[in-house]
This record gives sequence, C-alpha cells and structure tokens, in this order.
Amino acid sequence: MRLKMCSIHVKDPAAAHEFYTSILGFETMMAMPEYNLYIVKDPDSSGDAGKGGVGLLLEPSDNPIGAGYMNGLHDSGMPAIVLGVQDVRAEYKRLSAQGVIFQSEPADGATGISVVLDDGCGNYVQLHQD
Repeated sequence: MRLKMCSIHVKDPAAAHEFYTSILGFETMMAMPEYNLYIVKDPDSSGDAGKGGVGLLLEPSDNPIGAGYMNGLHDSGMPAIVLGVQDVRAEYKRLSAQGVIFQSEPADGATGISVVLDDGCGNYVQLHQD
C-alpha cells in the first residue's frame, strides 16, 4: 500500500496550479482546465515502479464543507499542508524575492527549522527542513 494522492482546497485551482508549478517548482501530473482539475507532484518523486509519485489535488473550494475547512484553517493561521525542503532559509529568500508572503521569518523549533507562507489561494503552507 502507498499514498497515491492527497488534496488541499483552493479558491481557484488554475491559479493554484500556476503558483505551485511556477513558484514552488512542482510538476504537473494532470491538468484538465475544462473540468477545473489540476494535480501536481514534487519533481523529485518518481513513485514506485514508475507510477509517478504522490499527487496533490488542487481541489476547488466550491463545496461549502471544503470552503469552511479551508477558510477555518486560514483564519486561524494554521497550515493546510507541510512541504519538506532541504534548506528552509534558502527557500525563504528565493520565494520572498518572488513576492511570496510569509507569516514570519524562518525559526528553529522543537521539530526543526520551518516557516509558513501564504499560497494566495486560501492556504497557509508550512515549509519544514528535511
């Protein structure tokens, strides 16, 4: 058994796809604009037996339950997802230079170095150093 796909609710899947691919560096796993369907994956995952790695579905938040969950997390300042990076401080500098908004500067905590960014699509995303 393996993790095949997870999702996050976003305000605009097409805009989220642009952010996650152009800014964060994910790769498109599937894009069907006519269905408002976008799935991305990290560029380093090849998956087992060439199955393509774990997909991140950029789920439309047009469902009231999904929108409530997304908005509730965002309003409380909680990240919807955690992404691993090799160097949090380097990613903070790179993404800040591209206009990405962060809650604060990177910080050392009990579990390591992390920082939280706003994806501009309704979510906070935590970057955690591997």
